[in-house]
Amino acid sequence: MTSRPSQLEVLCIDFFSNTAYDEHLQYLFEKIDKRNDYKNIILAPELYLSGFDYENMDKASAFSEYAIEMLKQKVDEAIVVLTLIRKFDNGFINQAIVIHNHQIAHSQEKSKLFRLGNEDRYFISGDTKLITPFEIDGVIYGIVICFELRFKELWKQLEGSDIIMVPAKWGKSREEHFEILSKALAVMNQCFVISTSSGYEDIVNNSMIYSPNGVPCSLTVDLREVTKMRRYITME
Repeated sequence: MTSRPSQLEVLCIDFFSNTAYDEHLQYLFEKIDKRNDYKNIILAPELYLSGFDYENMDKASAFSEYAIEMLKQKVDEAIVVLTLIRKFDNGFINQAIVIHNHQIAHSQEKSKLFRLGNEDRYFISGDTKLITPFEIDGVIYGIVICFELRFKELWKQLEGSDIIMVPAKWGKSREEHFEILSKALAVMNQCFVISTSSGYEDIVNNSMIYSPNGVPCSLTVDLREVTKMRRYITME
């Protein structure tokens, strides 16, 4: 049984090109090969493999299934988090999956679709009740996908998380909101927040990690800070 780590190293994928999906997947494989141990979290931005390729949803969803199987074979002790276009009987969803120890450890669908980006025309909204914390090796994680970061009721649902991850493709004109909301979530939930966004020129290309004290930090997450903050300021 793996004991709870005191520290985790974080890698946010910031590579983005206008070429085929496979180039993104190969880049992700390269990073996994270098960091495939339990002390690493690898977080990709929203729909990293395909982008919002509305004209090729069937192609994108088929590639997602291929990518998932390949990642399950490759990912060992690392924790890899990404969102993908997936197809189900009633349509397409934007689904976050967490791959660890050769299996999907957690999945959830994006529930708050961004209408300015026409997401509601192409995706089915997920159930907000399924946005809940989950545990891997004694560490409690949570996920909100891009636009969901703006909904404080979802922050409440993720109380108790040690680390909340935010894969996004966030509009560049609202970059300050992305930073403020990520920082506020870290302070409010007394946890680490890891946010990453990447995309075209009109998308924020930036990653950030905030400590439970709201301080930007490096790529090392020290979970002892969560325990310290919650003992210092009790929210009961």
